[in-house]
Amino acid sequence: MTVLGLSSYAQPPERFARSGLIVVVTFVLLFLIAPLFIVVPLSFSNDPYFSFPVKMYSLRWFRDFFGDDRWMASLNNSVITAAFTTILSTALGTMAALGLSHPSFPFRRTVNAILIAPMIVPVVIVAVGDYLLYGHVGLTNTRTGLVLAHTVLATPFVVITVTATLATYDVALTRAARSLGASPLSAFLRVTMPVILPGLVAGAVFAFATSFDEVVVALFMTSAEQRTLPVQMFSGIRDQINPTIMAAATMLLGLSAMLFVLVAWLGARGRAR
Repeated sequence: MTVLGLSSYAQPPERFARSGLIVVVTFVLLFLIAPLFIVVPLSFSNDPYFSFPVKMYSLRWFRDFFGDDRWMASLNNSVITAAFTTILSTALGTMAALGLSHPSFPFRRTVNAILIAPMIVPVVIVAVGDYLLYGHVGLTNTRTGLVLAHTVLATPFVVITVTATLATYDVALTRAARSLGASPLSAFLRVTMPVILPGLVAGAVFAFATSFDEVVVALFMTSAEQRTLPVQMFSGIRDQINPTIMAAATMLLGLSAMLFVLVAWLGARGRAR
């Protein structure tokens, strides 16, 4: 009876704490996503200036986006740059993760710290360093220089995701393939890669998103011809307030949401496998 009495007294405080936690989490979530409730409606506004709440909805600013050569050129630059960055960073990050997965790899912690340093160092410092370094070799104001700079920022995401996938990989499978006469490349392509593919694709998705959304390095490294979509949005805010920026922001939000769903699906598929 005493135990039952204590448990009955203990339940209300537990329910109160749980309810309080739900309230706090709800307020934090609303605080984080509140800007979206302004950006998305404004992109469908018919007004020639920013006004909220929206009085009349239309696709005016989306038509302006797709009908403007500057916006379309910046979107094209972003897609091309992000695609090449994804290819380079995925290849380099996967090779780095495979090397770091071997226990006999020398200075593993030091090398790993160097690889993920671009995620920790303030991006403006990376941008200044890239600008000074690439300026000496003539890569500033070129797409090649921007791709290389973005690869530095995106590779750590690939290293982390592929390394996490390799942590659950049974290396005995590779040894068995090698003992049966497979070359190192054949063993990787036929045995290792199918197993780590969800993590590899997830890393590639993160790399694409990192390059596509990046603005600070692109500001330092690009000219008007190589201007990416985030740089075009930044210039539009600085030079002339144009609601077309909201249409571009809504499309970026949609892209981010799709990439998030893709990463979540890949994670669930990897756990199921």
